[in-house]
Amino acid sequence: MELPTPADLRQRRTDLGLTQSELAETADVSQPLIARIEGGDVDPRLSTLRRIVNALETAEHDVIRAADLMNEAVVSVSPDDPVSEAAQRMEEEAYSQLAVIQDGIPVGSISQSDLVHLDSEDRDEPIEEHMSESFPTVSKDATLDEISNLLEHYKAVMITEAGETVGIITEADVAARLS
Repeated sequence: MELPTPADLRQRRTDLGLTQSELAETADVSQPLIARIEGGDVDPRLSTLRRIVNALETAEHDVIRAADLMNEAVVSVSPDDPVSEAAQRMEEEAYSQLAVIQDGIPVGSISQSDLVHLDSEDRDEPIEEHMSESFPTVSKDATLDEISNLLEHYKAVMITEAGETVGIITEADVAARLS
């Protein structure tokens, strides 16, 4: 068993978004002790270190990650598809926007508001001529807080792994999880 260093403890605590006080309360130790351990000023007893690590593990299990929220079946269109295909797919799926994906990589998005302003002759044009910027991408390890912050500015968040799209999260997914 390898013991965590003071820097490891500090990094893990900050990654979880915990303050020293919150960690101290959960681990049943004082906040100044957490500060001194993280600063390398004191070597804690093994029993104290175990309580701190257990508190961090408990907090880690309580964190909701993108992998817990995402839909693996991503309904999308290709940039080469005609605009009419995007409109039809949105209608069939009852979605207001779609990801535009090329070879597994998100390259844009198209929404009903993008389609509203088009003339009937534009419906045969490729989606890439009318698409908007891509939804932001995060890894499966992204936290609910990170995803919620992105959803304040974007209609969806794409989940990628090694550059490939593996899922999507919308506000509806977050709402369903929290309810």
